[in-house]
Amino acid sequence: MQLTVTTLSDQIFSLEVGEDLDLASFKALCELEVGVPAHEIAILWKGQPLYDDRLTLKQYGIGDGDMLLLQQITGQLGQRHDWGGHRQSSGLPNIDFSSIQLPGISGRQQQLSSEPDPETIRSMFLADPHQLALLKERNPTLAEALNDPEKFSKVFNEQQAERRRLERERHALFSADPFDPEVQKRIAEEIRMKNVETNMETAIEFAPESFGQVVMLYIDCMVNGHPVKAFVDSGAQMTIMSQACAERCHIMRLVDHRWAGIAKGVGTQKIIGRVHLCQIQIGPVFFQSSFSILEDQPMDMLLGLDMLKRHQCIIDLRKNMLVFGTTGTETPFLSESELPVHARLNMNHNSTDEDQDLARAIMQSEQTAGSRPQPAGASSVNAGASTSVQQPVPGPSHSGSSASTLTFSESSIAKLMNYGFSRAAVMEELRRAHGNADQALAALLAKSLNWS
Repeated sequence: MQLTVTTLSDQIFSLEVGEDLDLASFKALCELEVGVPAHEIAILWKGQPLYDDRLTLKQYGIGDGDMLLLQQITGQLGQRHDWGGHRQSSGLPNIDFSSIQLPGISGRQQQLSSEPDPETIRSMFLADPHQLALLKERNPTLAEALNDPEKFSKVFNEQQAERRRLERERHALFSADPFDPEVQKRIAEEIRMKNVETNMETAIEFAPESFGQVVMLYIDCMVNGHPVKAFVDSGAQMTIMSQACAERCHIMRLVDHRWAGIAKGVGTQKIIGRVHLCQIQIGPVFFQSSFSILEDQPMDMLLGLDMLKRHQCIIDLRKNMLVFGTTGTETPFLSESELPVHARLNMNHNSTDEDQDLARAIMQSEQTAGSRPQPAGASSVNAGASTSVQQPVPGPSHSGSSASTLTFSESSIAKLMNYGFSRAAVMEELRRAHGNADQALAALLAKSLNWS
């Protein structure tokens, strides 16, 4: 049967065991997973500790799919005094609940002791182009403040305060009445957002190109002898031109105001009128077209479906060409550097460095996605009071030789866990960073900050 075991530090793992397995053997299996000696492990089921190691899981009533709580015992079995002053064993394990961060004064004091320094975090992001690119993609507000230490500290502290507030609400949610309909709605939303985050992380891992942006399809043309960059839009019903472009091309004198109206699509715009016939030069060929003139339109000209169908146009993305079937004319789509300013991907940034960093990071992810080893199952953790953790690293197998390992110091793991991250998350990021604690911390913070 399949059992799920969780700890108070949010470490979760699954075990496939037989129902006739005794509790002592079950604790030994847990020791291999969490690195805590079996004699220091307490198992709780349905809120009640299991005392007798000789009883089987079946005798305790544990069935397939059940979840058990594992907690390390900090001392010997709890002691209590009888009325004569003699100490007697209560039979209850002395369980340490100090690892649980609860809201309140003590929780705030613990949070303050592990509060990350904004300047240190800023230096980490500036020193790591990959994490910096991810930060600019996911948290532009914080990324824009990177070059101003005071502004970065202010934004960072505000986002951390918001994160702590949400964490307090989350703890309050879990301690509330689970049968309250409002609580159930919030728990359902919590689960949904967790699934969304998992889905996004999977997409970043296996399809990083989906987070990139593509340039729109523009071509060069001439209207009444004036150069215009036209946007090719097969989803638009008619060919349109902005009033500013019409004035620049000196064709406003041909506008028929009887065709005024409202253009509806994503929003609405005022149609001033219509130019019934005008020549467009694309390459060496002249085409006849009509235009609807819009009063407030950011694009100079938009080639709609009326123009594309009339000339049997083919949008050939393999060749990156617009092909006119009636004449055989081919014209290339413009690159990003040739686009109008408002159509470029970096229009919302002060410089192009941010987009270059992001592009480099995405390209690096695409190049390594196919060869990046994936974690296989739960990681093995050191047993007893050892001071380091060995994490298996997949590599070429050789007969008679063991896999190479990365050794993470327990102090590095504890330092990162003090920031509020689970041991499993810390181990995973340390593995990805090949033991670099600063890089792992930057990655953990980049994932955990509130994206705005």
